[in-house]
Amino acid sequence: MDGDKVPPSFDRMGKVIKDAEAKGFNPGLIVLLVVGGLLLTFLIGNYVLYSYAQKSLPPRKKKPLSKKKMKKEKLKQGVSAPGE
Repeated sequence: MDGDKVPPSFDRMGKVIKDAEAKGFNPGLIVLLVVGGLLLTFLIGNYVLYSYAQKSLPPRKKKPLSKKKMKKEKLKQGVSAPGE
């Protein structure tokens, strides 16, 4: 008996693989590379814009706390609010 015999199903797979290599790039791979490239470009662009904004924009001003909120904060800390 020959040990070299390959089942027909495997033989067909070999032909399919050889055909794909002859055609060139796998379309799935091309799509993956394009989508990956776009995602990478988007993320790098966001980072560049963020770093530029951090350097160039002035720092945001904090809103002044209302008297009610100030009283609540002081009560939380255990300091008695003035006038009470």
